[in-house]
Amino acid sequence: IADLRPDGVFFSNGPGDPSTAEHEISVLRSVLDARIPYFGICFGHQLFGRALGYGTYKLDYGHRGINQPVKDVETGRVQITAHNHGFAVGGPSISPYDSGRYGRIVVSHVGLNDGVVEGLTALDIPAFSVQYHPEAAAGPHDAEHLFDRFIRLMREHRQGQDREDTN
Repeated sequence: IADLRPDGVFFSNGPGDPSTAEHEISVLRSVLDARIPYFGICFGHQLFGRALGYGTYKLDYGHRGINQPVKDVETGRVQITAHNHGFAVGGPSISPYDSGRYGRIVVSHVGLNDGVVEGLTALDIPAFSVQYHPEAAAGPHDAEHLFDRFIRLMREHRQGQDREDTN
């Protein structure tokens, strides 16, 4: 992937048990090691959690459907989101958490129905994820800003690469 010099890498929804996706987690770690911007949703969020060293677990019933309230921890804003997943990330209980290899990590979003980690953000590398489906837009477009954020990360990354090429 690094040889292609992508602006960013995006992992989307599953299906599958994230604990069995060793190859995909290895690929993701090489993306993170190369500091290529990363955005993960649903299964991509679970893989991001595992790449950072967190565990995942099977939910008793899963999260299915629309109108699931998720709180953005930074802003306090509640977003109405769509879900379709059976696993969750066992994220850090201390925030920010120093993951070692990838620096500081924060829980960025929390599910208000059961407290599940709904988002992770790396503070020292250009990477973040959400468990829910911002692309679904089943109702309000509460999560469109996440795609804008990813575009900004990719532009900044590209500008950094262009500066390296001219030196």
